[in-house]
Amino acid sequence: MLTHEDLFSLEKYARVRPEFRAKVMAHKKSRQLPIGAHATLYFEDTLTMQYQVQEMLRLERMFEPALIQEELDVYNPLIPNGRNWKATFMIEYSDETERRSALAQLLGIEKRTWVQVDGCEKVYAIANEDLDRETDEKTAAVHFLRFELTPPMIAAAKNGAAIRAGIDHDLYHESVTAPPSVRESLVADLA
Repeated sequence: MLTHEDLFSLEKYARVRPEFRAKVMAHKKSRQLPIGAHATLYFEDTLTMQYQVQEMLRLERMFEPALIQEELDVYNPLIPNGRNWKATFMIEYSDETERRSALAQLLGIEKRTWVQVDGCEKVYAIANEDLDRETDEKTAAVHFLRFELTPPMIAAAKNGAAIRAGIDHDLYHESVTAPPSVRESLVADLA
């Protein structure tokens, strides 16, 4: 969990931002897992959330402790706790008409998204605990997912088991094995 002490002041962030941003962008590459052509899991952790908070504080020119705490309260729930993985799930279509059509057809896709440690059962996402991001007509292009892991799953992942992710939606059925860099990054999140 991030606290005020983990954050740079606005002045210091202005100085260190180029290097910090480069570090975070490199880190994020090992935390992205495309699932087919139009869906990606962006796994979050303390560093990715620190970057989000720092950028929000910078954009909004926030320096008051109460406002900073509000930002921390928004982003801290997206940090995994050692027994789960948390991800921003994005449905990505470059063509706006195609995206609108897909979002209308992919209702419930976020609940059909899963991770699996080899030798264990699939773990389907707990989606959008902050607020509902779906209507009767369409799903959102962005969802926030949590995958709760059992102790045997954590042990297997730490012992080198492959990690897979996929989607079992009637209109979007894809799966992928995490490449070594993503697997290592996800294992590092586990207690």
